[in-house]
Amino acid sequence: MEVSDLKKDELLGTLEAILFACGDPIGADKLAQALDLSEDAVLEALETLQKKFNTAHSGIHLLRMNTSFQFVTNPDYITPVRAALDLRRNAPLSQAAMEVLAVIAYNEPVTKAFVEQVRGVDCSGVIGSLVQKGLIEERGRLELPGRPLLYGTTEAFLRTLNISALSELPPLPKKEAQAGETEKAGEDA
Repeated sequence: MEVSDLKKDELLGTLEAILFACGDPIGADKLAQALDLSEDAVLEALETLQKKFNTAHSGIHLLRMNTSFQFVTNPDYITPVRAALDLRRNAPLSQAAMEVLAVIAYNEPVTKAFVEQVRGVDCSGVIGSLVQKGLIEERGRLELPGRPLLYGTTEAFLRTLNISALSELPPLPKKEAQAGETEKAGEDA
């Protein structure tokens, strides 16, 4: 199908709706496939949308990254947007959140019960917060009675730590060293 089969205004509206609903970047090839159009026709329509939105007084811009596109906030309006959404930049994670992340990262996939057993306290709120922040995600269910959820880290977690894989995490202290310290502490008592 070509643009003549789909009214140009209808195509532009359809692309706006898809881009808005996606939130994440989407490739022109996927847009073309979804609309049963040629990639060239979609790219031409996306260029029209860029001219429409990428103006000084538009609140949103259509960002192009190679052949992917995404609606983003006009950089001129970042400050009031952050104020309206009450976003806190570089908000540090609590000690509890860091501990839960460490347990999950070094042992994933794990259940909430495992994390709670390691930490010795209820972790429901912390796990919910970390899921909401996109640092951990559900990874399926364990094949045990009750079928508890399994959790693991996300790509956002890796980006936050500036690592490409969990194997780049620092090693945990050796168990023998911990056992030796425990025995030494018992002798000092």
